[in-house]
Amino acid sequence: MKKVFHIFLLPLSAVYAFFIRLRNLLFNKGLFRVSKVQAKVISVGNLTYGGSGKTPATIYLLELLKKYGKVPGVLSRGYGRKTRGYLLVNTTGNSPDLDVTKSGDEMFLVADECHVAAAVSENRVDGAKRLIKETGIDSIVLDDAFQHRWIHRDINILMIDQRFITSPGINDQKPIPLGIMREGFEETRRADIILINSKFSQPERIPDHLVKHFEGKKVFYCYYENSGIFDLKTHKSYPIDEFLGQESLVICGIARPYSFLNLIEKSGISIKNKILFGDHRDYTPGDIQLIRKKFYETNSHSVLTTQKDAVKLYGYSKELDDIDIYYLKISLKIENEEEFNSLII
Repeated sequence: MKKVFHIFLLPLSAVYAFFIRLRNLLFNKGLFRVSKVQAKVISVGNLTYGGSGKTPATIYLLELLKKYGKVPGVLSRGYGRKTRGYLLVNTTGNSPDLDVTKSGDEMFLVADECHVAAAVSENRVDGAKRLIKETGIDSIVLDDAFQHRWIHRDINILMIDQRFITSPGINDQKPIPLGIMREGFEETRRADIILINSKFSQPERIPDHLVKHFEGKKVFYCYYENSGIFDLKTHKSYPIDEFLGQESLVICGIARPYSFLNLIEKSGISIKNKILFGDHRDYTPGDIQLIRKKFYETNSHSVLTTQKDAVKLYGYSKELDDIDIYYLKISLKIENEEEFNSLII
């Protein structure tokens, strides 16, 4: 059955790859117009869909720009939101003005964490112009925009999950829909900076057959650092040691949960009781009932989830008021940080 499915998807992947190459050729030849906006633009994106660490990188960049006296904003298409068009999610210095269903989980998280001007828009050029006009920002971080070539960017950052290049699945390095590649490795040539995210693992050497795609590029390794565990309802911080030996129900709805589960397990917290949802899970009352049922069936001490899931589960605080829910907060750390920061500034 799997072989038949593979044969069916193979020509679809070939057609997808052809049109992506054609589109990039038209941009490269200048036949598609690229628009500039009245602010410095930093794009963060990847070659694949999901799981490379774009959101932590976006937060890192926004905090860096603020540190150096810039007035940054962030713009995303707002993946998973229940709205369309341009929406101002947040004005400078405030918590998000929209709820998570209207902004999407990632943009809500970034706006809430960084307190910067934020907006969602499928049209990045129009969205950037409106965000600049409405908030007066002087720089924009575009989240998940490597393929959105209609807008000029001053720095193009490409995020790559280390496991994707060193330990890929059998079809991972093939085009969508057979694999998970939005574009081929040859498009690394568009990147000014490449960040290889080892997450919670040790950095590994780039495989020999891929080295040519990274030559002449500014390549940095980055990783995740555990910033503690936080109470969903009070946001009070707790050291991860306090959860050692306890039975927790682990919940997540992210693209590739391996790193999250691996960190929890390495920290001495059991992951035998878990519910894994799809990426950008839009939690429903039925999901909440499932969580409650699993929690009491397993005699769990608490529910442990990701920060991205927490912003959506918070809306069900009343339904979960008898359950202690915590989220793991992570931050992105970059090797050769001073050099990286200098390049950005």
